[in-house]
Amino acid sequence: MFTGIIEEVGKIERIVRGGKSLQLMIAAKKVVTDVQLGDSISVNGVCLTVTTFTKTHFTADVMPETFTSTSLSMLTPGSSVNLERAMAANGRFGGHFVSGHVDGVGHITSKKLEENALYMTISYPAHLARYFLYKGSIALDGTSLTLFGVTDNDVTVSLIPHTRDETVLAAKGIGDPVNIECDMLAKYVGNMLEKKEGSQKEGITMDLLRESGYL
Repeated sequence: MFTGIIEEVGKIERIVRGGKSLQLMIAAKKVVTDVQLGDSISVNGVCLTVTTFTKTHFTADVMPETFTSTSLSMLTPGSSVNLERAMAANGRFGGHFVSGHVDGVGHITSKKLEENALYMTISYPAHLARYFLYKGSIALDGTSLTLFGVTDNDVTVSLIPHTRDETVLAAKGIGDPVNIECDMLAKYVGNMLEKKEGSQKEGITMDLLRESGYL
């Protein structure tokens, strides 16, 4: 579990590519200070497992499901990535609950600077529409943000100066991909409603009457 509060920006040192898999070596400082084998680290919002580490970097594997459903396959040596260690049980909780399981990949469609805020609009896959709420939460490349605009095609967030300086988002341009993770509570509620709607659609059928002894 993560908070969406990025701890540092790391850099991709090396990528070993398979057909639909990756092995990433990532240069870092803060997140490796107390790292252990098997620890979880969020990389651009994707929960990855540490397989090796030193004082200056760590490696992690990207499996085929993650390769095809996130933007990690688009990384190249030298790419900057948001990094966050899994939330400590005795730590302060900021941001919102972030699982590190990406729901889809969006693309930046506009950027606008207004006073001290950078407004970014991101298109999203249609199947995620039901999970977005004005003033609700979203994680973009693992960064916890608030939705200030929601349409049928895109969402808008606002980056404060600290977020612009401490994450990779502000450096991205129009058309660049971002990993999207919807609010966890919204996904649970949406799943329950979907199941309820599905059961109601079945209604009374001949098989149900027969099974209940009416026929």
